Amino acid sequence: MVFNSVEFAVFFTGFFLLYWFVFNRYLKQQNLLILIGSYVFYAWWDWRFLLLLAASTAFNYYLGIHIKKAETFTRRRFLLYLGLLQALGTLLYFKYFNFFIESFTRGFSAFDLNIDVHLVNIILPLGISFYTFRTVSYIIDIYNGKTQPTTNWVIFFAYVAFFPTLISGPIDRVGLLIPQFETKRVFNYENAVDGMRQILWGFFKKMVVANNCALIANPVFDRYHDLPASTLVLGAFFYTIQIYADFSGYTDMATGFSRLLGFNITKNFNYPFFARNIADYWRRWHMSLTSWVTDYVFLPLTIRFRDYGKIGLVMAIMINLIVVGIWHGANWTFILYGVLHGLYFIPLIIKGTMNKKKKAGIASSFQSFSELKNILLTFLLVMFTNVVFRARNITEAFNYYMSLFSKTIIAKPVLATDATIVITTIVCIVVMLSIEWIHREKSYGFQIGYFKKPVLRWALYLVLITSIFCFSPAEGSQFIYFQF
Repeated sequence: MVFNSVEFAVFFTGFFLLYWFVFNRYLKQQNLLILIGSYVFYAWWDWRFLLLLAASTAFNYYLGIHIKKAETFTRRRFLLYLGLLQALGTLLYFKYFNFFIESFTRGFSAFDLNIDVHLVNIILPLGISFYTFRTVSYIIDIYNGKTQPTTNWVIFFAYVAFFPTLISGPIDRVGLLIPQFETKRVFNYENAVDGMRQILWGFFKKMVVANNCALIANPVFDRYHDLPASTLVLGAFFYTIQIYADFSGYTDMATGFSRLLGFNITKNFNYPFFARNIADYWRRWHMSLTSWVTDYVFLPLTIRFRDYGKIGLVMAIMINLIVVGIWHGANWTFILYGVLHGLYFIPLIIKGTMNKKKKAGIASSFQSFSELKNILLTFLLVMFTNVVFRARNITEAFNYYMSLFSKTIIAKPVLATDATIVITTIVCIVVMLSIEWIHREKSYGFQIGYFKKPVLRWALYLVLITSIFCFSPAEGSQFIYFQF
């Protein structure tokens, strides 16, 4: 069951009516309904993994209570390590077990030592990276005294499994979401309308922009050996737009559905393609993951490496970005992806400009040519590195780069996709980026509630809805971040 499906439309409509018209007077019943609805939503994909989700949630629920009750530092630390072992052990098994086996056997084969080890047929549970990081931050924050354990099991179970964000985030912290579960929620018409507007924007980004970009990018990556470098540049460009429109579109939908239920979740994107440098980009891209890794990996590392000056800061950044890369999956390409992004930070660290935040100008045009140049250079760096992110293995990424840097860079591009689709997609990309640039000071790109004339708003709604029905590919692609 995905957001852009008929099944979800039926599910959410029924859930919404029960939530606000049947159980609206009783907070406990509303929270229980969220828990039941979230488990139904998750079971629609594969009911067998409900047990894993429930067991992990129950374990961390009781663990958080006992960490708080622990009378000695040794016991508290033991319970914390036990929780980390459970969380990381689960991730290592489901997400990385076969990767370690393959790497192990390949390492021995390099020395002509062949080891006959069979891989295990493991299905990756949907959303495991997201809900695991939620529970890990929960027990760490209790251990560090930053939050109190939740004694209401319904609230905690609903927090971990909250269905708008369960599959692909954002990774909400306990301090943001649980207080909202504990407070009576009142339906707010203006907030609900704006939430529906954000859902519509998310649908447009995913179903029109991302899915059409996939139609163009996928054939390029599948046949990169036979295509000129100019086409490979376009493939990397359309994939970069695809992954942004796909993931941020999902986040817009998740945010909108959460707002319809009276919740405000973590902001996950802040117009990353308008970033002035790579540090600015990571402050804007997948913000919930970036802040999570910053708080629980980067900051402890900076304390440990503080005696090494800028070299220590480089080491902390590299480890931090490698963790971000590995989080995405069990492949050396994701590790290389993290390494490359870590290397991009080095000039900023040397110049001492890594933490300098330059706010985008509020004028309708760029403040200077330098600003435009920095935005384009940052985008090109991201686009270049996304080749590694998209590649199936290191060899494929290397070969793509080798083909990319050739004399055929000036040749006429050869795209397998119909020209009409390509032109339509480019127009939709321009529309998406233009609207987001105009509204870059807003919380999301299509926040047009301030328009005084309803006719203008409804005209824009009609344009987006028509685009969704007319330009969405018949066979849409799955959300990219479902695989993580």
